[in-house]
Amino acid sequence: MTNLNIRAARSFVIGGLAMAALLFLSAGTLDYWQAWVFIAVSGVASGATTIYLAIYDPKLLERRMKVGPGAEKEKTQKIIMVLAITGFVALLVVPALDCRFGWSRVPPYLSVAADVLIALSFLFTFFVFRENSYGASTIQIADDQKVISTGPYALVRHPMYAGALIMLAATPVALGSWWGLVIVPLIALVLIWRLLDEEKFLERNLPGYVEYKNKVRYRLIPYVW
Repeated sequence: MTNLNIRAARSFVIGGLAMAALLFLSAGTLDYWQAWVFIAVSGVASGATTIYLAIYDPKLLERRMKVGPGAEKEKTQKIIMVLAITGFVALLVVPALDCRFGWSRVPPYLSVAADVLIALSFLFTFFVFRENSYGASTIQIADDQKVISTGPYALVRHPMYAGALIMLAATPVALGSWWGLVIVPLIALVLIWRLLDEEKFLERNLPGYVEYKNKVRYRLIPYVW
């Protein structure tokens, strides 16, 4: 096993344990089936994607491993990443507290449907990775990077963010909470701030991006925005 694969496996395990700790400690119980299903769906989907990248696109896996405020070079993006991580933590903690104190109740079939939507969001993101090997977790330009305008990039300029927003919106429902949906617009605003700042960076540093931007009008949702 290569050093990259060891680091990826370690990150996967630590991330899963941190997610479980946030959910079950906040809920105050292990009797939280929505959390168990959510962790299973997220774990299988992210694990499968990581294994695929480790085998077929280790360079992209390396780019995806560099994540967080410390990995960003621009001050604005460091701030955005702090806000995004804080928002994601809240997206897990609020539904878990909802479970603990019984603030709201989501029908089980809707929670399962949300888990299916999360799995589909991971699948969509997987196809984005297959189309774009430059899809780093940070705002950067690789030496040989070129504009990707095929596949989902022919429809919207930021398909990875579109998939992430769907997954984030489905997360509170999957965890059995209506109150958790309050966090979603806040995270959406942070992601929109990030992609707008990213576009300015790409316009300055990636040849052909301005032409691509003029060709593909929509950022996240076809025919909307």
